[in-house]
Amino acid sequence: MNKSSQRYRIERVYIMTDLEGVAGVIDSENWCHPDSRYNDMAKEFLTSEVNAAVDGFFQGGAKEILVADGHGSGGINPKLLDSRVELLRGWGTGWPAGLEEGWDAVAWVGQHAKARTEFAHLAHTQGMGYLNLAINDISIGEFGQLAMCASQLGIRVIFGSGDKAFTLEAQKLVPGIETVAVKRGTRPGTGDELDAEAYRRKNAGAIHLQPQKACELIRAGAMRAITRAQREDFGIIELTPPFKRVAVFRQTKKQPRTYSIETHPSDVIALMNMSFNPKPVESDEQLTEMLES
Repeated sequence: MNKSSQRYRIERVYIMTDLEGVAGVIDSENWCHPDSRYNDMAKEFLTSEVNAAVDGFFQGGAKEILVADGHGSGGINPKLLDSRVELLRGWGTGWPAGLEEGWDAVAWVGQHAKARTEFAHLAHTQGMGYLNLAINDISIGEFGQLAMCASQLGIRVIFGSGDKAFTLEAQKLVPGIETVAVKRGTRPGTGDELDAEAYRRKNAGAIHLQPQKACELIRAGAMRAITRAQREDFGIIELTPPFKRVAVFRQTKKQPRTYSIETHPSDVIALMNMSFNPKPVESDEQLTEMLES
């Protein structure tokens, strides 16, 4: 059987979600926290984008979909969620965030770019305190962490929607992934000199698609992704042990920049679940070396 006629089974899809990469979610302060004035509307926007992706995947051949609510304080409105799916919330603190062997593909909706990304909207890694995170000298964010876990488990990474900077990040890490950009950041610069709160404010500028238009594009993109994945072999990141994790954290009012380095001989998921042991960054030269990934 030649490659062009081969068909790959994609029936079980796991969708990771976040709130900052959703069209119409304007900033962190007013939209992304439980007490934010527009938090309910933000959840509605995210759930609509998820439903659009779900519809596209089902139309493309999916038979089972699990939606993981990955936003810290919660981002999905269960009442508005497509009745054909199940919702995952509360998988504990470790990677791979409830993703298990047996799923055929993993997708992202509402994802933001990693920390330090120029022209990104609400970019960060876990929290605003991260300056950079790298595995084997590859700088990654929340998307990259789960995508590497999926690759170790043999689960294909096929789709992601969020701000334009995120889509470029995803395409660089996973060649062949289908992406949809629903907004684009307007602020240049990595913001390395800023503390966490100042960095949060820096990331607030963006140009958004109207939410209904974003959903239309996501539905079409999800259908393209699953259709392509059924005939094209893509979506697994090549992982080469041993593994080394380097994390650099922003300065705060109480402490300078810190870093932490951990290693594992064979298992990237085990490495990601290792505790940090922060130490002060000793010089600008050391910082530059750790950020050049």
